[in-house]
Amino acid sequence: MNSINDSPGLAPKVFRFSDVDEFRNAIRGLNFEFTPFVRRISAEQTILSLPGCDVNFTRAFPRVVDAQLVENCTAIGFTMDELNVPIRFNGSQRARPVIVIGSGGAAYTTIEEVQRQIASVMFRPEVTDRGWPHATSSFKIFETTVAGLNRLRSLVREVLAAASEPIGAADVPLKAAAMKESLLGAVDDAFESVVPARWTLRPNDERNFRIFREIRALLSDDLSQPIYSEEIARKLNLSVRTLHDVVRRYRGMSLHRYLRLRRLWLVRQRLLAGADSVKAVALAFGFWHLSDFSRSYRDQFGETPSQTLELGRKR
Repeated sequence: MNSINDSPGLAPKVFRFSDVDEFRNAIRGLNFEFTPFVRRISAEQTILSLPGCDVNFTRAFPRVVDAQLVENCTAIGFTMDELNVPIRFNGSQRARPVIVIGSGGAAYTTIEEVQRQIASVMFRPEVTDRGWPHATSSFKIFETTVAGLNRLRSLVREVLAAASEPIGAADVPLKAAAMKESLLGAVDDAFESVVPARWTLRPNDERNFRIFREIRALLSDDLSQPIYSEEIARKLNLSVRTLHDVVRRYRGMSLHRYLRLRRLWLVRQRLLAGADSVKAVALAFGFWHLSDFSRSYRDQFGETPSQTLELGRKR
């Protein structure tokens, strides 16, 4: 479990990543899993740690994300770019100005089909006295005004820029506290500008999200074994059609395609860790047709499994 560093300071830290596992391990405040859509990742994360507050600015890569917030904190998230390509958040996507919120223990899933710029502001302890929406089971999404979202975006940019300026040690606590208060006020404004929108009812539906997470848990138990839709549906008391509809809604793809993509990435992780053989790893994750596996692997990653294994052994 990742932890949030509450030590005071005003110098933002910038991290750049080309390795999937390094990026995963650097995520703060979230239990975090993702499956990339690209052969090679290129990501950058800027983190500003204030007392009781973290500001994160991430240049991410196309991916599927599953995350759960750590306890006793509140997280606010929003995009920082102007791309007219919506992110699928908790099963729905709209090209609208939106803000998401989660409290300790809340979970979410997203599908980001292109490279995006995303910001989050994480407060600890949990914010309970400002009238913000309550979201402890799953993150909630709200449509806000363009002006309300832009004010929040602008403040994040200004805070990160100002934090990079030289400052005397005696002034750090006052400036940091003022920055946190400004961020709280900007989030207040964004929620006061929320636009009633029926489309948000679907991603904010906790029951359907819980069903998806139960499906995901069963699918993750042992990816080396055959996945039978009828058996999973029976265990969850669902129809097979409902099972497939839920997976397509939250994953944006069929059950078969998602499982194949997920297995390929798990194979790659194992090969990069220095496995005994390509064949053993392929079989461990359910790929019995080795020529078909090798072709799919090469199409996905631009190299053969053997080349990946050789790279892993050199590390």
